[in-house]
Amino acid sequence: MYTRKSRLSKAKRLRLLEHFVAGTTARAAAELVGVNRNTVNRFYFALRTIIAEEMEKAAPLHGEVEVDESYFGGRRKGKRGRGAAGKVPVFGLLKRGGRVYTLPIPNAKAKTLMPILESRVVPDSVVYTDSFAGYDVMDVSRFHHVRINHEKAFVAGLGNCSHINGIENFWNQAKRHLRRYNGIPRKHFYYFLKECEWRFNGGNHKELYRQLLGWARRKGLLK
Repeated sequence: MYTRKSRLSKAKRLRLLEHFVAGTTARAAAELVGVNRNTVNRFYFALRTIIAEEMEKAAPLHGEVEVDESYFGGRRKGKRGRGAAGKVPVFGLLKRGGRVYTLPIPNAKAKTLMPILESRVVPDSVVYTDSFAGYDVMDVSRFHHVRINHEKAFVAGLGNCSHINGIENFWNQAKRHLRRYNGIPRKHFYYFLKECEWRFNGGNHKELYRQLLGWARRKGLLK
């Protein structure tokens, strides 16, 4: 964890915060600001910790919510998607036209997914999923469950609503952002994932900077 004992000046911390928001890697930021790379790594991790805490405070989603899982990490050959070895499964919920919420999960079984859904989605919301069997339990849940058949371009009567393109777009953005890192330790993956969530939800770089600056000040990271 980053501490002020590193003697990093406030001016340099502000510059590193700007680089973090811009997506500059720790290695490049260390060179540009003129500080040790390990110091930057600690500062970046402190920022990701703050972001993760703030993301968990968000209110439950409501309305039309897209639900899906994806698998991150590992370049080994072999099975992809559900059941892929060596990858981290992630559960994602996205309010159409709004925020996304994500969480690494041990597996994609109904007993794992339903508690997350029940805590993160308001009852009576319309929840869209694909045809994965793990979502069968939702047919008798407190949500209005709409199952999407990817092999067909539509669900009868639903027209253009028959998709989960929003959450799939988030997966693509998150994986593209994380590819710039040469491997992420599994114990730190949660924090990198929440950073992707924050970037997706937070708007443009100026808005992200303003938001993160406020959080960092409240946490005493910039004193």
